[in-house]
Amino acid sequence: MANTSEARTTEFVHTASAVIEVVVEGIGPSVILLPSLGRESYDYDDVASGLARNGFRVSRPQPRGIGRSTGPLEDITLHDLAADVGAVIETQDNGAAVVVGHAYGHYVARMLAADRPDLVRGVVVAAAGARNYPAALTALAVKCADPSLPDAERIGYLQTGFFAPGNDPAEWLSGWYPEVSKGQLAASAATPKDEWWAVAHQPILDLQSALDPFRPRETANELRDRFGELVTVSVVPNASHALMPEAPAQVVRALTDWIRGLDS
Repeated sequence: MANTSEARTTEFVHTASAVIEVVVEGIGPSVILLPSLGRESYDYDDVASGLARNGFRVSRPQPRGIGRSTGPLEDITLHDLAADVGAVIETQDNGAAVVVGHAYGHYVARMLAADRPDLVRGVVVAAAGARNYPAALTALAVKCADPSLPDAERIGYLQTGFFAPGNDPAEWLSGWYPEVSKGQLAASAATPKDEWWAVAHQPILDLQSALDPFRPRETANELRDRFGELVTVSVVPNASHALMPEAPAQVVRALTDWIRGLDS
């Protein structure tokens, strides 16, 4: 049985244009976990449990259109999606948070850090794509999410783009929201990249996957080259773009060590 520090609860945060469902567990400094493109926050189940056990209050806002989160997905920008997360941090009133963005989620995390530095004490970009990566990889992600395709075909796409050899992609056949993906991609396209990519007010942990095709090894230091000592690079072996289901224990260890180091 989970102890009280691990028990999960659900909260709802209301903004002027959205209602955000938030899964919360743990007691301690705030950590916010943001999922990747068109994915739900349950991808973080094992990571969230581990962080809660290590003494953090872990919150997972479901993106608009997923679970019981609602709000427009058309005619929005990353500023709107970031404001949803900012509203969660403000409502919880537990101090500035470390915001973890997995893949697409790091766009939102860094946009929030740029827009509301008062709410963010550190940013983790987890399995983030390089600043420029082949458009074919985005098309591959769309195919992974397409339930009209045979499972065997989708497994092949997932293995190619998201999971390292030997890691089972079957659990990612579910948990996709194609309409949400479309809205999120449109929001990022409507936001000039330099409004978030070129801005860093807080420390950044660049948590990379060693076998991630979205982050070729020659781009491993691009954030550190841009922002210098603000950036810590950590590489998880035997993981690809999915990362969270592939190596949750390594992710928990890397996040815990880095976050604790912010206070040292």
